[in-house]
Amino acid sequence: MADVGGSSGGATTTTQRIKGWFPERVQLHIAMLALQFGYAGFHVVSRAALNMGISKIVFPVYRNILAFVLLLPFAYFLEKKERPPINLNFLTQFFLLAIVGITANQGFYLLGLDNTSPTFASAIQNSVPAITFLMAAVLRIEKVRLDRKDGISKVVGTLFCIAGASVITLYKGPTIYSPSPSLNKVREMSPVLQSLGDANGKSWTLGCLFLIGHCLSWSGWLVLQAPVLKKYPARLSFTSYQCFFGILQFLVLAAFMERDLNAWAIHTGSELFSVFYAGVVASGIAFAVQIWCIDKGGPVFVALYQPVQTLVVALMASVALGEEFYLGGIIGAVLIITGLYLVLWGKNEERKFMLHEKQPHGIARTTSQTKSSIVQPLLSQSNQNV
Repeated sequence: MADVGGSSGGATTTTQRIKGWFPERVQLHIAMLALQFGYAGFHVVSRAALNMGISKIVFPVYRNILAFVLLLPFAYFLEKKERPPINLNFLTQFFLLAIVGITANQGFYLLGLDNTSPTFASAIQNSVPAITFLMAAVLRIEKVRLDRKDGISKVVGTLFCIAGASVITLYKGPTIYSPSPSLNKVREMSPVLQSLGDANGKSWTLGCLFLIGHCLSWSGWLVLQAPVLKKYPARLSFTSYQCFFGILQFLVLAAFMERDLNAWAIHTGSELFSVFYAGVVASGIAFAVQIWCIDKGGPVFVALYQPVQTLVVALMASVALGEEFYLGGIIGAVLIITGLYLVLWGKNEERKFMLHEKQPHGIARTTSQTKSSIVQPLLSQSNQNV
């Protein structure tokens, strides 16, 4: 009887074995670690591209073209049934969201990264959930109960993030870590790594202000897209439209700010790799993995892995770019990460309180009902990266 079904039964058994070795929770952790390494590589690769002289306008144009080309077929074929008819109102909203979520977001990021470092660009991004919460609270999308510990935790966490971003911006401080001589020897032996070295003559404070603008744009995009997604739930198509309008907006900027035709040429393999990595890995593949992780584990679970990215970036940047760590940046990063966890803890406590209110008699919840509480959004189900 065990052999009935032939190869079909064998295939089922193999699938069950794989699921036994790698249950969904393990798959989620592996995917999130891979995602953080992918994003960490993006910070380092982007800084390397800027050090090599690639244009700050050309780079995002190529990146968004690759992301658009990668997303378009999936959006077209997978969302035929759930994609609402397009109209002028939707197009206007997509265009405005592209200004905030792509053009301003990516533009401020590159300007900030060019004047600071990948480590601190990654560290300051940890403040995005807290800034998003603050914006949502101001717009009355998010409710804050200061008479409960969850409300106090979210407010204190937001203040920690603001304090951390302020420290990074206003206080660089002394160098507390420099790459070891062995790492410097590795870099000296590699002409490629030497060409990626940190650039001098940059404005640290100005760079941090640009990065704060990047975080504000990102948070504003997360808040503003929530009501649009309710009317237009086709996420891949939603993002594809924004990529398309982002490309047009960067091209308009290029017409005024980048008139040198030579800047559009890819001169080296390193520049080609940087553009390919940013468009395919950091925008296309990472977006798909993140959507799956948010669906299976929830945005809170995804956000909890964000500080891992900062650690990986620090290690990568130390080896590839010879980056030094400064006291102000370390203090600011600790404050921001602490604030991030306070906000997330407050959201989890708030969710537990709401679930308890819905079950006043303490009725035990089934496994499927409990799982639904895990995947509730931090603010709203929204794409985190474009």
